[in-house]
Amino acid sequence: MYWIALQASPDELRPAWAWRSLQFTPRVAQVDEALLLEASASERLFGGRRALLRQLLKGNPDLAVPAWADGPTSLQALAMLRLKRARRAKPELLPDDLPLDTLTAVRPHLSTLERIGCTTFGQLRSLPRAGVSRRFGAPVLQAVDAMQGQRPERYPWITLPEDFDQKLELQSLATSAQELLFTGAHLLTLLQAWLQARNLGVLALELEWTLDLRRLDGKPLPPTEKMELRTGQPTQDMHHLRRLAAEQLARSSLAAPANHLRLRTLETVPWGGVSTSLLPEDNRPGEKLHQLVERLSVRLGEGNVTMLEARADHRPECMQQSVPAGCAASLRTGPPSAARSEAGHPADPLLPPWLLREPLRLQVKADKPLYRGPLQLLTRARRIEAAWWDPSLEQPVLRDYFVARSEAVGLLWVFRERLSAEQERAQWFLHGIYA
Repeated sequence: MYWIALQASPDELRPAWAWRSLQFTPRVAQVDEALLLEASASERLFGGRRALLRQLLKGNPDLAVPAWADGPTSLQALAMLRLKRARRAKPELLPDDLPLDTLTAVRPHLSTLERIGCTTFGQLRSLPRAGVSRRFGAPVLQAVDAMQGQRPERYPWITLPEDFDQKLELQSLATSAQELLFTGAHLLTLLQAWLQARNLGVLALELEWTLDLRRLDGKPLPPTEKMELRTGQPTQDMHHLRRLAAEQLARSSLAAPANHLRLRTLETVPWGGVSTSLLPEDNRPGEKLHQLVERLSVRLGEGNVTMLEARADHRPECMQQSVPAGCAASLRTGPPSAARSEAGHPADPLLPPWLLREPLRLQVKADKPLYRGPLQLLTRARRIEAAWWDPSLEQPVLRDYFVARSEAVGLLWVFRERLSAEQERAQWFLHGIYA
């Protein structure tokens, strides 16, 4: 058997370490002040004891490395952890040289045992079992057998909750939203451990704080206030969530001092891991685009940060629309393919990079359009017939588009409206400019 004993500090991080430990073994128990892990079945999976310990202790930069010890039994690992925490020397012979004060079941009887000269586990083990049982009770003998591995060690194993919903009491009353961030950081660390153990990514979560006052200046106050955080893509990155929370809290104010903080998930999805590329130019360091957009949306307001989103429409002026960045499909699903747009249309290399807000009507001379001089048509007509379904238009859009050259301006994108029965001459319009 192989047992690991952990003691996290501060105590608020103990659940985070318990949930993180469940990624390495399903047998995790809270015993006295420590977490005990039975990891013998996981050694080979993680490449041996040394590799398992390295991944367990140093795999999460948001969690401070706890005090730890290991041993062939849980009680030996716990005793070694207590010696390490007390900065006492490691015994030469294990388990016989372990001090009795490292064994929980023996602590109530230490004074009696010291009077008879019994101070180590080996001396206790050499005493007559019948006398020890009559004088100190059966739990002491059971602990002696468990320390040597002669008795099965059974504990109530920790299990993950189905949903994340944790509440902590603030160390002092928070009078500003920024003061909530310290306790919020502890809760986000718990959330990360829960997400990793559940293999989930979070899309939406809620911070809720309890107000310490019921009335202020004679006006009744709500019992709680809350704030919602949303991300465009599933994440386990608590650094990004802390920045989002800090930005949103900076724009908030508390109606009264708060005494408790609660964090719960609103929407989670299965976690597929972080997408990477084999090309080094695609793996650039720094903040991701969707994270920057989400942070700016919180800081400036959702309606003040917009993105262009493709639409299933063949009219150039209707192929895309400006939407709040938080609602953009490209932010949720990633950038569109280089070969096809999100709307499903093939990408057209002839579309100009700049469209006029309103098409500009051109003069026509001898059936040829003019714009600072005569235009030379360089391409064949590209015909568009669309918007027959739009009830706001009197007739559908019937256009023939061309790439034209102007001696004064350069390349232009122009179109000719199809002749109707009422028209004698075709009308030409300037719609785009090539840089």
